[in-house]
Amino acid sequence: MTLTATSGLSRRAFVLSSAAAGGGLALGFHFPAGAQSRPGAMPEVNAWVVVQADETCIIRVARAEMGQGTHTGLAQLVAEELDCDWARVKVQMVSPGQNLARQRVWRDMSTGGSRGIRGSHEYVRQGGAAARTVLLQAAAEQWGVPVADLGVSKGVITHAASGRKLSYGQVASAAARLTPPDPKSLVLRDPRQWKIASKPMKRLDTAPKVMGRQNYAIDMRLPAMVYAAVQASPVFGGTLVSFDAAKLQGRKGVLGAYKVDDHTVAVVADNWWRAKNALLDLPIVWNEGANGQENSAAIAERLKEGLTSTSNVFADTDIGNAPQAIAAAAKRVEAVYSTPFVSHACMEPMNCTALVTDARAEAWVASQNAEASLAALSAASGLPLEKCEVYNHTLGGGFGRRGGQQDFVRQATLLARQMPGVPVKLIWSREEDMAQDFFRPIGQCRLEAGLDAQGNLLGLHLRVSGQSINAHLSPQNIKDGKDRRQLQGYWAEPHDAQIGYTVPHLRTEYAMRNTHVPVGPWRGVNTNQNGLYLECFMEEVAHAAGRDPLEFRRALMQQHPKHLAVLNAAADKAGRSKPLPPGVHRGIAQFMGYASYTAAVAEVSVKGDEVKVLRLVLATNCGHAVNPDQIAAQVEGSVAYGFDTLQSQSSVANGRMVETNFDRYPIARLRQLPRIETVIAPTLDFWGGVGEPTICVVAPAILNAIFAATGKPVRNLPLKNHGLRIV
Repeated sequence: MTLTATSGLSRRAFVLSSAAAGGGLALGFHFPAGAQSRPGAMPEVNAWVVVQADETCIIRVARAEMGQGTHTGLAQLVAEELDCDWARVKVQMVSPGQNLARQRVWRDMSTGGSRGIRGSHEYVRQGGAAARTVLLQAAAEQWGVPVADLGVSKGVITHAASGRKLSYGQVASAAARLTPPDPKSLVLRDPRQWKIASKPMKRLDTAPKVMGRQNYAIDMRLPAMVYAAVQASPVFGGTLVSFDAAKLQGRKGVLGAYKVDDHTVAVVADNWWRAKNALLDLPIVWNEGANGQENSAAIAERLKEGLTSTSNVFADTDIGNAPQAIAAAAKRVEAVYSTPFVSHACMEPMNCTALVTDARAEAWVASQNAEASLAALSAASGLPLEKCEVYNHTLGGGFGRRGGQQDFVRQATLLARQMPGVPVKLIWSREEDMAQDFFRPIGQCRLEAGLDAQGNLLGLHLRVSGQSINAHLSPQNIKDGKDRRQLQGYWAEPHDAQIGYTVPHLRTEYAMRNTHVPVGPWRGVNTNQNGLYLECFMEEVAHAAGRDPLEFRRALMQQHPKHLAVLNAAADKAGRSKPLPPGVHRGIAQFMGYASYTAAVAEVSVKGDEVKVLRLVLATNCGHAVNPDQIAAQVEGSVAYGFDTLQSQSSVANGRMVETNFDRYPIARLRQLPRIETVIAPTLDFWGGVGEPTICVVAPAILNAIFAATGKPVRNLPLKNHGLRIV
């Protein structure tokens, strides 16, 4: 159900009345002190599970759903501990206003960094276990028997000695009056005995999407709603000088032009198409400032300077003396790799519907962080948080763009504030969406290696020069001028992005070289670029050593068994020892990100300027596999995103982004994608991410196969720089 303002029912009232319908039960892990249900509603025991009299189990989730299957996976974890009938499970998204009012009972509402499941698995499982505990207790009290004598399966409680049975729905009202158990007393099920989690359950949101019933934020409709198209300064950092609103007078359906802030203008009309076309005709004067002279060549030179500079550089890992070992080595290998800015290019452009009055502000939005949306709504409306509410929708793509950067919420709210009581639906055009992105950081990497006479790797020295996400979005996370985040995947200590090689002398460095272009998290933050730099260079080093690239890597990975295991799994599945047909070449890559271990083997043919990727085998160890089918789907989606990095770029000319629509920014086509085979090898001893890790091995595996085919390494992207294209 998608709740709109026409229902006359607040989202909070909707959630509470859901528990009351049919004498239901709301259960979960943590019951916040002072939380009360509305008068006449069923008193809540907790937050995570609602069991209705008709046996429907509503599982509440706080994380966002953007196609990655998080809602289904979280529901599986709760249902596993609850032991309900999966066929009767439904998911309900909670709002940040509810979370705030109940002392953040649902905890973290942010969805990013592949944390949707790995960051909340324990407490949501405890929610299901707590629900099962009180339901069994209610049945035991009704029958006057010990709880230990009861069993449950698919939501049916049985007393084996007497043959009696009760359903969850039949004891829900009684269970609601019981005190929930102490979470510390709950024993969660051994993953090796899971019956719902770890199984390839069908996605709960597939049917509405296939049937066209899924409502996205861009589909939002409210009575008397007006529509807004928006344009910010085409040069980042530019300011608004003036606009001639009189030029739009008398234009059919157009209500006017408005200043949103010092950088942004909007046109409001009775439909979005009229607003968008009127905005195109609106005379606007911008002060572009010094940034209007920026271009890609100048930015590249700035990054190049960082590769050899001694200023604003720090060493993150420094084992032995890499520069000295390399200088004294029998053979030296050196290369510089570079990757461009790239756009998120979400299918659903940024949008937000806002309604502001003197007493309340509401927003309907697609957000990866609904609490950040709530904060932006409050700040822009001037109203306190408790007078604001955000209704999150399924996202038509997020990839990091809809996380902490809530510019679309702020713009819609500032505009709605100028039209009190009128719902304002703001939609960015495709051009605005791609011109005003928070791009994947541009970067260059200089790598040096030293080999002994036998071809063994003695030293490795790498330096990344590029833009910092933290410098733009979270400067408080930069300690003493050092931003470790940009070296994800190169960390030496056990972490969620540890380097998978043991090298006697290893030095990793970062030179922060920021630009006027805003950057932000982009699916597989930093591990995409860093995986490409290292894994393509390791291929070059293996060739220089006269060694098989797979065996060369294996020799360096003996102290990294999980890295090695996924590499072996991918190689074995690909039939690495078997000869390939004439004209087909292999490339391999391995990397770690988001606490998961990944590897890839690509099979590629190159004919003239045409690159055909024929097959990709991808292995992953994410610790626990909550839904293998979803993992396979995420791996396949990672391939498509990896293809984008091979052929797309967001370049700069005259201070502004050049590629602002798909005619100039190619994304992966189905005809380009190869046969994809996945190997899922969970070791059940940690929790890793799924949505992002595999992307970082897709591009380097393909590039290494191109190297094998042509004898020439591809050191900068996109492929068109080398006269190549994917067909």
